[in-house]
Amino acid sequence: MKLSRFYSNKPDLFEPVEFVQGLNVVIAEIRLPENRNKDTHNLGKTTLGRLLDFGFLAKRDLQFFLFKHVELFQDFIFFLEIELEDASFLTIRRSVKEASKISFKRHEAGYQDLSGLSLTRWDHQDIPFERARDLLDGLLDWRVFKPWIFRKGLGYLLRSQDDFRDVFHLRKFMAAHSDWKPFLAHILGFDAQLIAQHYEKKKQFEEKQSIAQTIKNELDGSLEDVSKIGGILLLKQKEAEKKQRLLDAFDFRAQDKDNTKQLVDDINERIASLNAERYSLNQNKKKIIASLEEDQILFNPDEAQRLFEEVGILFKGQIKKDFQQLITFNRAITDERRGYLQEERAEIEAELKRINAELNTLGKKRSEILSFLSDTDVFGKYKQVSDEMVTLRADITSLERQRGFLHRLQELRTEIWALTEECRHLQTQIEVDAQKQDSDQNSLFSTIRVFFSEIVEEVIDRKALLSVSPNQEGHLEFRAGILDESGNATSADLGHTYRKLLCIAFDLAILRAHLDDKFPRFVYHDGVFESLDDRKKENLLMVIRQYADLGLQPIITLIDSDLPARSDDDDAVFNAEEIVVTLHDESEQGRLFKMRTW
Repeated sequence: MKLSRFYSNKPDLFEPVEFVQGLNVVIAEIRLPENRNKDTHNLGKTTLGRLLDFGFLAKRDLQFFLFKHVELFQDFIFFLEIELEDASFLTIRRSVKEASKISFKRHEAGYQDLSGLSLTRWDHQDIPFERARDLLDGLLDWRVFKPWIFRKGLGYLLRSQDDFRDVFHLRKFMAAHSDWKPFLAHILGFDAQLIAQHYEKKKQFEEKQSIAQTIKNELDGSLEDVSKIGGILLLKQKEAEKKQRLLDAFDFRAQDKDNTKQLVDDINERIASLNAERYSLNQNKKKIIASLEEDQILFNPDEAQRLFEEVGILFKGQIKKDFQQLITFNRAITDERRGYLQEERAEIEAELKRINAELNTLGKKRSEILSFLSDTDVFGKYKQVSDEMVTLRADITSLERQRGFLHRLQELRTEIWALTEECRHLQTQIEVDAQKQDSDQNSLFSTIRVFFSEIVEEVIDRKALLSVSPNQEGHLEFRAGILDESGNATSADLGHTYRKLLCIAFDLAILRAHLDDKFPRFVYHDGVFESLDDRKKENLLMVIRQYADLGLQPIITLIDSDLPARSDDDDAVFNAEEIVVTLHDESEQGRLFKMRTW
């Protein structure tokens, strides 16, 4: 399948582009001296590739120039004529105003102008976009792409400047690796089904883990045993059933009996016990207070000295000194004993405070039960039991929710374990397949990597290596690099110039390896000679022509300043048949669209 013609309903503003067999050149001539040092010239050599993508039913993008400047292009209708495998032709009609309605027409002769053909004479008129894509997929019949649609590989056939940044990961593949790696592996001859399954299982694994973490967050860290929650739930349910029977029967005798038993056997006994304990503590407290008061020393040595002087007995300070020492000694003993007594008193007061609080609670509860027993209004009792039922049912609901979460968590753990095993198994199969394709010299991958290296060697006299191997997670990693004279990998491919060369070599190698298959035959490379020196430009052009002679249709764009220098001015780089579009900067007539820039 090759490109035949691209045109519009406004030939005065967009002249038809008629592609030829073999090499096709889109050249932009910079004729004005003031424009020679500019990086961009807005003549349209890159725009043509974008228009071809539009013709191949790219999705409507508001940033795409046709829609971004819809006031300029809303009346345009574009037609892409394609030569099919059986030498018949297919024309795709797509307008800017109604970009989601596509029409198709098959015809035997090529290079036709169907812009004036009424819609009623088209084979398929105004087909909805998604259906139109499916229909075009069948008409193109690129069987090697299956099970993917034709759009999946189109990015390698229409390389813009942005698509030279990476050999494998195109600008359009900004989504997850699972969106493009299986397809690329398939084109290279690997078992893409294994790779797609592995990505799918990994995705399921991550989703299950995310759900499990959400459930853990819902449980708020309280990961109780399922059996324990089940036991508590059973008891709550039985209690709820019992209360429900009471409510249903409107009979509270059993409830009265239970409350009476609770009052007599539990609350009264506890109150009596606490009262006895409080009495004992109060008695101990009185004794401690009495002891603290008895420990006061009432003897005063000064008073005793005056008394003895009055009766004529002289101490001369000795007896007073002895009494003071005795008092000091007794006070030391007394202070230590008072400390112990005060600590014990504080403990007793704290315990009394606790007992009084519990007695108050029990007294209130006893009052409520007595109130229930003495309540002659049956509706009051009904309301009380109903309130208890509400609390019970809330507890049951919460427990059932926890049990459900835990059951689901257990199921997820089982599923996660199973997915882990499946991923390991698939990873092993991917590694085995990768090793098989790598070691088999007759495999499709080996054929492509030989063509790839030959192209690079023809251009820069250095071999290149195309390698594919699984990473630690089992996903394939695609690498392309330039080897040094010893056959070791270098960093030469990191530069933009050599990276572009690797991209071109990869695309051509893929096309050549699939020459005998139901596969596209064209490839569009924008700015193919930029940054290369003259010798390498000549080498690359030679390779491109060789591949054109094999039956491929390379389409290259360049600025005239990027042409390889020739010693003889009469020796043109391209012949007139190869140049399908000539652009220049002298006037609007030199642009792809004969109008002002946007």
